[in-house]
Amino acid sequence: MMGLILEALQAMGHNVRWMSWNLFLSLVPLGLSFWLFRKPRSRWLLWGTGILLGATFLPSTRSVLGYLKHIVQDVGKTYVLGAIAITLALMALDIWVLRQRGVRSLRWWGGFFWFIAFLPNAPYVLTDIIHLIEQIKEGNSVWTVTLALIPQYLAFMLVGFGAYVLSVMNLGYYLKQQGWSRFILATEITIHALSAIGIYLGRFIRFNTWDILTNPDALVNTVMNDLIGKRPVLVMVVTFVVIAVLYWVMKQVILGISQRFYSSKLQSELSGESATASDPIDLRF
Repeated sequence: MMGLILEALQAMGHNVRWMSWNLFLSLVPLGLSFWLFRKPRSRWLLWGTGILLGATFLPSTRSVLGYLKHIVQDVGKTYVLGAIAITLALMALDIWVLRQRGVRSLRWWGGFFWFIAFLPNAPYVLTDIIHLIEQIKEGNSVWTVTLALIPQYLAFMLVGFGAYVLSVMNLGYYLKQQGWSRFILATEITIHALSAIGIYLGRFIRFNTWDILTNPDALVNTVMNDLIGKRPVLVMVVTFVVIAVLYWVMKQVILGISQRFYSSKLQSELSGESATASDPIDLRF
C-alpha cells in the first residue's frame, strides 16, 4: 500500500512544475478580465484567483527570472529601457489627458492586448492530455493512473478552461454594459477562432505568448505561410469546435450555479429583512 502511495506521489510530483506554469498563464487573462471588464461580486473568486496566481507562479520563479534575463540579453538593454519609458509615458498620458468619461485609456487598450495575447493559454491546457497518455505508456500502475493522475489532470484542465470561460464571459458582460449585446456571440466566436490559432502555434509550432515581443518576425512569417495548409486548417477547425462546445456547456453550468447561489442568497436576505420588520409587531403582543 505504501509503495502505491509513493508511486502516486512521485507521478503527480513530476507534473507540478509544468502544470503550475500552464495554470499561471491561463489565470493571467482571468485576472486581467477582472480589471478590464468586470470586478467579481464574490470576494472568494477574486481572492482565490489572486492566491492561485501566486501559488502557480512560485514553482517557476527561477525559470521566469532566467527567461527574463535571456530576453534582456537577447533584445538588448536599450530595447527594454525604451519599453519601460514608453510604458511610463503612456501611464502619464492616461492619468493627465485621457480622463474623459467613456474614453478608454491607452493603458486599458494595452491591458486588452495582453488579455487577447494570453487568452489562448487557458484552453491550451486541454491539449496537455498528451502528457497523461505519455505517463500511462511509461508503465504506471492502473491504481496510480486511476486514483492519482486522472483526477490531477481533470482538476488541472477544469481550472484552466474554467478561467477561459470566465474571462470570455466577463468580456461579454462588458459588451452588454456598453450596449453592444448584439456583438457578444460574434465576439465569442472570434475569440474561439483566435484561441484555436494560438493553440496550434503553441502546441505544434512551439511559439509562446512572449514571442510577440522577442520573435515577432518568425511569428508573423509562420502565421502568413504555414497556417494555410490542409493539416493546420483541419487541426484548427477541430480545436475551434471543441473549444466552442465545451465553452457553451461550461458557461451554462456557471450561469446555473451563479443564478442558484445569488437567488438563494437574495431569498435569505429578504427573509432576514422580513423577520426584522416583523419583530416590533410581535413585541406589541
